[in-house]
Parts: sequence; C-alpha cells; structure tokens
Amino acid sequence: QVQLVESGGGLVQAGGSLRLSCAASGRTFSRYAMGWFRQAPGKEREFVAAISKSGGDTYYADSVKGRFTISRENAKNTVYLQMNSLKPEDTTVYSCTAGGVIATKATRYDYWGQGAQVTVSS
Repeated sequence: QVQLVESGGGLVQAGGSLRLSCAASGRTFSRYAMGWFRQAPGKEREFVAAISKSGGDTYYADSVKGRFTISRENAKNTVYLQMNSLKPEDTTVYSCTAGGVIATKATRYDYWGQGAQVTVSS
C-alpha cells in the first residue's frame, strides 16, 4: 500500500507558476513510477506528466510540454510538478499517482492521491 498526499495547489494569475508536491508513505517509493493527472468536473481524467522509477525517463502531454516539469526525490519520497506559464485552461484538480511502470494511461496506475486544486485567473 502507498498513500499519496498532494500539496502546493492554489490560485495564481495567468503566466504565473506553481509547484505541486506529492509525498508518498512507505519505504518503497523508488519501486514506483509516478504520474500526474488532472480532471475537470464532468470530464475524463487527463494525463499530464509521468516519471520513471529512477527519474531517468519522463513523459509529458502535448498541452503542457515546455511549461511543466516533473521530477522526483526518492530520498524524500516525493514527486514534484513544476508548472510555469500557467493558463486559465490549466485550472482543475491535479492528482498524483503511483504504478509499476511509467505510462500515460490512468488504468496503468495503482494508487492515487486526493488531489490538489489549481486555479489560474485570467
């Protein structure tokens, strides 16, 4: 079992930056690939970014490529999502997730956090 807790969400103006953090419980964090997804009310969950167990591989959705950066610190059991040049359309709830392999599909992940709200004002 892995428990994930996100933090760092909030309200920011368009063009601004936020950094989301996701802290994982347990001593097996380095065994999991990690991902970030987002989901607006009434819409399907959308892939944002993912990182491999070692941090050597990363995937990004086209909509965030060049603006968002995913990283991890295995010694701190934490994964981050640095979000720059934020746009109003980035407004939604962001959730971190853990799974056995790096992937872009939500069904490939096993554990999910409760989510953090990000709101970008125009």
